[in-house]
Amino acid sequence: MDQAGRDMTPHKPLYLQIKDELKKQILSGEYGPYQRLPSESELKQRYGVSRITVRQALRDLHSEGLIFTSQGKGTFASKPKVMQDVQHLEGLAEAMVAQGYDTSARLLSIREVKPSKDVQEKLELQPKENAVEVIRVRYLNRQPISVDTSYFPLEIGKKLFSKNLEGDIFPMLENDLRISLGRAEISLEARPVGADNAALLEMESGSPIMWVQRLTRDKNDRPIDYEYLAVRGDSYKYRFQVERDPLRSAHNHEDMK
Repeated sequence: MDQAGRDMTPHKPLYLQIKDELKKQILSGEYGPYQRLPSESELKQRYGVSRITVRQALRDLHSEGLIFTSQGKGTFASKPKVMQDVQHLEGLAEAMVAQGYDTSARLLSIREVKPSKDVQEKLELQPKENAVEVIRVRYLNRQPISVDTSYFPLEIGKKLFSKNLEGDIFPMLENDLRISLGRAEISLEARPVGADNAALLEMESGSPIMWVQRLTRDKNDRPIDYEYLAVRGDSYKYRFQVERDPLRSAHNHEDMK
């Protein structure tokens, strides 16, 4: 037990325990954006650890973008910018809960619509075939992070009217509708946010957002979900991991001989 009376988890490095507790306090809003954190000396005394241990915890928080230091003034909580490491197809909650974030969604509307040409082509619908449109606001730690407009073929979309759409749709498609997800095609671009989405995201109209288009296919490569995601660019970022095409590397190696 530390000097503040906390039970420190055995077998987990002390700096990680301190980092995790401070991270939780920042993400929960206990330390708001730009609020000063306790000094190194105060943290050292609070946790009964060495200054080196405190500095390692702060370095980790700094590398995650959760804090920043002002010379001569101290260490402050940043406005957290959440990072989704895109290596697998997963929903927002699936990606964020593991990082300690609370996620939720608010359903704005669900209806059968005549799709735009873009949606029709992506979902491979017939010219007179309708789709189901679902519009939701997604939240991280009770703060709006994105406005998601999703389109589904009728055979899938009609089943969504009776479902709870306040969580991730991907697990629901798999567990409730027994659809095996396969792959997704994703494109990203920056654009100014329109007035409607700006109000929902609590932003000024015209502020930059990430505009994400994602087409999800099942294991049989059938398109099942096409989405437009208006994501706050000041609070969220994607990180992709890519590998070199072995055929290209082999080709370049042959050219060098």
